[in-house]
Amino acid sequence: MAMSESPEISGSSTATVIGTSRSESDLNRFAPRRRAVNNAVDAGTRVVERNNSGNGETLDARDQMESANFSRENVNENPTNADTRFTYRPSVPAHWRIKESPLSSDNIFQQSHAGLFNLCVVVLLAVNSRLIIENLMKYGWLIRSGFWFSSRSLRDWPLFMCCLSLPIFPIAAFVVEKLLQQNQISERTLILLHVLISTLAVLYPVVVILRCDSAFLSGVALMLFACIVWLKLVSYAHTNSDMRSVAKLTEKGSEGCMYNVSFRSLAYFMAAPTLCYQTSYPRTASIRKNWVVRQFIKLIIFTGLMGFIIEQYINPIVQNSQHPLKANFLYAIERILKLSVPNTYVWLCMFYSFFHLWLNILAELLRFGDREFYKDWWNAKTVEEYWRMWNMPVHKWMVRHIYLPCLRNGIPKGVAVLIAFLVSAIFHELCIAVPCHLFKLWAFFGIMFQAPLVLITSYLQNKFQSSMVGNMIFWFIFCILGQPTCVLLYYHDLMNRKGSADSKLT
Repeated sequence: MAMSESPEISGSSTATVIGTSRSESDLNRFAPRRRAVNNAVDAGTRVVERNNSGNGETLDARDQMESANFSRENVNENPTNADTRFTYRPSVPAHWRIKESPLSSDNIFQQSHAGLFNLCVVVLLAVNSRLIIENLMKYGWLIRSGFWFSSRSLRDWPLFMCCLSLPIFPIAAFVVEKLLQQNQISERTLILLHVLISTLAVLYPVVVILRCDSAFLSGVALMLFACIVWLKLVSYAHTNSDMRSVAKLTEKGSEGCMYNVSFRSLAYFMAAPTLCYQTSYPRTASIRKNWVVRQFIKLIIFTGLMGFIIEQYINPIVQNSQHPLKANFLYAIERILKLSVPNTYVWLCMFYSFFHLWLNILAELLRFGDREFYKDWWNAKTVEEYWRMWNMPVHKWMVRHIYLPCLRNGIPKGVAVLIAFLVSAIFHELCIAVPCHLFKLWAFFGIMFQAPLVLITSYLQNKFQSSMVGNMIFWFIFCILGQPTCVLLYYHDLMNRKGSADSKLT
């Protein structure tokens, strides 16, 4: 297409616009830069000039600046003025460089998706509002008057007394450490006593729960507390042993100056939101009382929301379902998918209530400084990343007291990871099977199944780099397949156990 040449644009520049095979540096000459020309030649006439200096400005920023200048200077002017006629000419290139669409695979995770997130929130509110109305029309109000507390809760007083007596074990651990420091017992005796104390700290609640006909939630709470005490006792004993070893390697330590057993340090550690023992921790300057009150209100709200979802949604679904391993395949898939949505809501509410609200409240009251209780596990691309980020207190304990000691003793990395999963699987099984009075090992096998998933998701992530294949597999396994299946398995096995027990009584 022929183009007339104006006095303001040289012939060589026009040739650059017409030639489609020129480099991008040639196109850079046509950025709509305005400059004043000699007032003696034509006052008020502006020209198009491309800056050839290569000043490093990004092209996007350049375009935005030009658009802003055009809008600001020309919006109220006569459309026939010099700026309009000469500044934004048809010869100025409209396409500056290679660009991807915002939703393309190479560009999608570099964009802000705030608007899409808002859309998802609106859709979720609409969908769940409809589900709530449908559920209330179908089942009515299922929340019992004694949801928070009833006369049946008085049956759990042995569990409550057991919980109050668990601090005896940390005191016993402190006593034996003090006896060793005073050279009244040997190192070998200390190890045996620590093993005995930590074992009793777990077995004692197990016996109490199994001998009492308590509520499931009461049993879970006691077992969680007992497992936390066990983990803290192991860290206390292991850390003190290492401090003694370090003290013996130094001249001052041989005189007993570096290593000291403090009851105050132990008491703070047992209350602090951490599982790794230290003699001191980073502390904040003060307690934000108003902030604590707000977090408590949120904790009550989300706890009530969990109870509502469990009573109003999960219970009717599991009660109206069959055992997933004894029903036909399509029926089992339908039940699992129907249960997956409310189960995911409960799981997310549990995470937010415990790991964010409760642990931060406890940290604030104790002025505990390190509050990295979790990382962005929701972005995990492999199962290994998820387990490293979603529960930082347990992860730090596993690395410090199991994984690294295994490596220092010559155990291969893969075996060390398997041992860590084994310990986690045992405690998951204890926290679920003991309160249910049912040992089917569903939780144990569910955790151990994570070990091969670590290899599978790592392989897929390496094969499909810069993708979210592993992240989608993680969400599918945990929220769609794994947890709903375990809920159905434990519920129906528990109902079968209660049914057989009732038949024996009659």
